[in-house]
Amino acid sequence: MKSDAAPGESQTPQPLDRRARRRQETIEEILDIAEDVMAEEGVNGLSLAEVARRLGVQPPSLYKYFPSLMAVYDAIFLRGQLEHLEVMRQAMTDAEPGLAALTAGLEASGRWALANRATAQLMFWRPVPSFEPSAGAFTPSVEMVALQRAAMADAVAAGQLGPGADSDEAVYLVSILIVGVLSQALANEPDLEWGKGRFTSTFPKLMKLLVAAYPIPTSGSKRGSRGH
Repeated sequence: MKSDAAPGESQTPQPLDRRARRRQETIEEILDIAEDVMAEEGVNGLSLAEVARRLGVQPPSLYKYFPSLMAVYDAIFLRGQLEHLEVMRQAMTDAEPGLAALTAGLEASGRWALANRATAQLMFWRPVPSFEPSAGAFTPSVEMVALQRAAMADAVAAGQLGPGADSDEAVYLVSILIVGVLSQALANEPDLEWGKGRFTSTFPKLMKLLVAAYPIPTSGSKRGSRGH
């Protein structure tokens, strides 16, 4: 039978050969070192020279793996987004659909961000003004927003939130709530785990603002009120 695969292509994924596997291991090692440098020197303090020094090679050797410093940032951004997305998805899957799932996902996101502070800063803030993530690196972030919006739609369907909660505005509000808490925590209590201290412990109360912003219609809300 004639194969539909193009010349030189296989119909099924093939395991990496030894050279390709070693290359991928080196890439991961470079990214691990880069994240360590960002954690120690600040996200904007990353340099290929320092990564090369810690890797034990000359800086030009890194260009076999990454064409530029921005490419390293992009790879860290993508790896972080994928890890973060999986953490959030798992937490939401384990919770009841609706508001409980949304809250569980956001809290899992917060815990991950505090445990991966440098990468989280690259992902959710702009510590490197010259860095713009590629479309491919940004794709998991789009999936993350879709997960949140689906949970909000479930909350509306379950009568936990009012009809307007399934909207772009509501997604923006959720983003402001979680990023605001994390900004304060990272600036003032970076070594405390989620739920401890003055800021992340307030998150359950802040989520009530979402309910207040999108109240559930009451049976009498459609009728005008009478004066007494």
